[in-house]
This record gives sequence, C-alpha cells and structure tokens, in this order.
Amino acid sequence: MLTRTFESIETWAENLGRLWVERLQAQPDIRICLAAGNTPVPVCEAMVRAYRAGDASFSKATIFALDEYGELAPDDSGRCANMIRRCLLDHVDLPAENFYELATEEENLDQVCADYDAAIGEGFDLAILGIGLNGHLGMNEPGTSVEATTHRVELHPASIQSAAGYMNGGEPPRWGITVGMKHLLAAKEVWLLATGQAKAGIVAQVAQGKPTTDIPASLLRDHPECTLFLDTEAAAML
Repeated sequence: MLTRTFESIETWAENLGRLWVERLQAQPDIRICLAAGNTPVPVCEAMVRAYRAGDASFSKATIFALDEYGELAPDDSGRCANMIRRCLLDHVDLPAENFYELATEEENLDQVCADYDAAIGEGFDLAILGIGLNGHLGMNEPGTSVEATTHRVELHPASIQSAAGYMNGGEPPRWGITVGMKHLLAAKEVWLLATGQAKAGIVAQVAQGKPTTDIPASLLRDHPECTLFLDTEAAAML
C-alpha cells in the first residue's frame, strides 16, 4: 500500500481528479466501484469540472455503487445511489444503463445480491473507497470474511450513527447490502480515501498495523495496486 498526503482537501481532490481523468483517457470503458458518503464528494466535483472542461468523458465507463442502505424508498435522498447521482452522475455523460445500484427495496435480496455479482463479472478496474471509523469498507463490517461476495449486512452501531447524518432527521437504517471483500480485494486498482482529523486513528491502524479482518480496510495493505490518499489531518498519526 502506497500513501500520498496532501496539504488540503482542495489539492487532495484536484490530484485525485487528475488521476481519474488519466484512467478514463487510458481506458474509456473502465469499470469502477464507487463509494458514496461525504469523503468522495470533492473528488466527484473535480470530475464534474473536468467533464465540463472537455477533459473527461464517462460515455463508455461503467460505475457500480459500492453499497446501499435498507429501509429507504428508491427516491430517498439518503440512498447511496442517489448521493452518487447528485454529486456526479447528474452532471456527466455516463449512460443510465451503465450505472448499477443495489435494489434494497426488493423482496428477494438473495437474488439482488446474485444479480449484482453477475453484473460485476470479471471484476473492477478501479475501486474508489472510503474508510469507516471502525475500519469498514463499504458495509463490510469488522469480522467480514475475505471470501464474502455481495451480501446483506446488519450495520455496526458506529455505521448506524454515521448513516444518521444522511437521513435528514429520519430514523437511520440498520441494515444494508454491500459489495463484498472478495470483489474489493480483487480489483485491479484501489484508491482508499480519508480526510479529516476524525480518521487519523483508524488510518494509522490501517497503514501501520497488521492486516486483519477486525479492520477490513487493513486487508488492502497487501494489495499490489492500492494507494491511500490522505489530507494532512487524516495523516496526523502516521
């Protein structure tokens, strides 16, 4: 795992945006697994600027939402897929059929997971992920097997608390569906993103501790093409 640290969130996002543009230009049909939440938003905004400047096109790309909350209507603003739409997809030229999301509103969730695994197929060219305060990746909570594929998960209390911030005052969901560790570890390239002082402790454990399923993000330390992208606050304990 490589580590790159930037002086501000602005320079962090602009550098990640440039790298993303390079990947799109080199491989227009790139297959990306993309996290929702607050951390990737500045990077997605940089990509929207690149698209508007004519430097990037998503017309042949495919994007998979990393995870999705249960208990939310399809049009709920707190859904992960809708967060990705607001910060990126509503503003670029990705064809609607090239965006895959997890239909947690369906009754047969086993089939939803199986269909997602089938769509993932040979895997991701790039996974853009955040780090949870407990070290989770997506909704792969501590203790998740490295062999897990797309699956339903009961959220850790820390993850429920985090989800509450996206619910506009409503009750946070207590379960979700996530792409599993098997797919994330098999991605050809992984960008692990973290910003802010609150992430400094878990970043230190991920970057310096022993890889363990108790801290799912730490399992990426042995990935041959994983880079940890930090601002100075998130890197404060390294």
